[in-house]
Amino acid sequence: MLTLITISIFASVALLTGALLYPMMSRRDAVRERVAKLMPQQAEQPVLVPVRNKWQILLAEMGGKLRMKPAELRTYREMITSSGFRTESVYIFLGSKLLLAAALPSIYLILYALPYGKLTSSTSMLVAIALAISGYLLPTFWLSRRAENRKTEIFHALPDVLDLLTVCVEAGLSLDAALIKTAENFQHKKNPLIKEINTVTLEIRAGKARSEALKGLAERTMVDDIKSFTSMLVQTEKFGTSLGKTLRSYSDSLRMKRKQLAEERAAKTAVKMLFPLTFCVFPALLVVMLVPAFFKIYAMFAKH
Repeated sequence: MLTLITISIFASVALLTGALLYPMMSRRDAVRERVAKLMPQQAEQPVLVPVRNKWQILLAEMGGKLRMKPAELRTYREMITSSGFRTESVYIFLGSKLLLAAALPSIYLILYALPYGKLTSSTSMLVAIALAISGYLLPTFWLSRRAENRKTEIFHALPDVLDLLTVCVEAGLSLDAALIKTAENFQHKKNPLIKEINTVTLEIRAGKARSEALKGLAERTMVDDIKSFTSMLVQTEKFGTSLGKTLRSYSDSLRMKRKQLAEERAAKTAVKMLFPLTFCVFPALLVVMLVPAFFKIYAMFAKH
């Protein structure tokens, strides 16, 4: 009983002390936060070259040991660039292919074939070979899908970007300032085209020629409309034609092209729906309609 009374008195005193000291401590924290907001904070320096972690360095070393034809390596570099990665990441990509090609069959052999004593069977060898081939091809499939999705996203955002760029140019801004304003005021900040435009403006500020920066934009995106757009800007700058009219006409043609592509896809839906209707919907509909009639006819003949 005495122990219970002592514990209750100690808890009461501790709670009362905490309740009295809490306003003072919280006030000090609020003052510290206000002073910290008033103090000038050192701006973070942008990282010009991203630092690789240990896994990326290891994969790059593995990929660098893989001997490939120059044409095939060039194809992988184009896929890497069009997917939004740096060109130097091609060796990391090749290293990931080798890693998956070795990891998937190893996991199968260690976790399934070895415990069940099927390590030397022909089935296990075939499955291991299939997993190795799949692991080598999976990164390529993923990268190609990512590149196609990025190209589609850029293609759909290009007419809207051109409209905003046209408004900025017709308002009296230069092409460099119009690119900056377009990137700042576009509604989708995470769009890959906006990121590429920011890269172009940074290259121009760093001293790179505008034509070279625009050509680099076309090479990084690997979109035919972007290539036509950049060549149009280079020719407009070279011959001194009206930039606003050129941008407006090109934007209208791109919008018409996007509309025609949507109409083409809508026209293909009837042919694409033919096989699901034939093999999935119609058999189920026939079963629902004919089975009750079949049972009625069977009952009529059963009576006679």
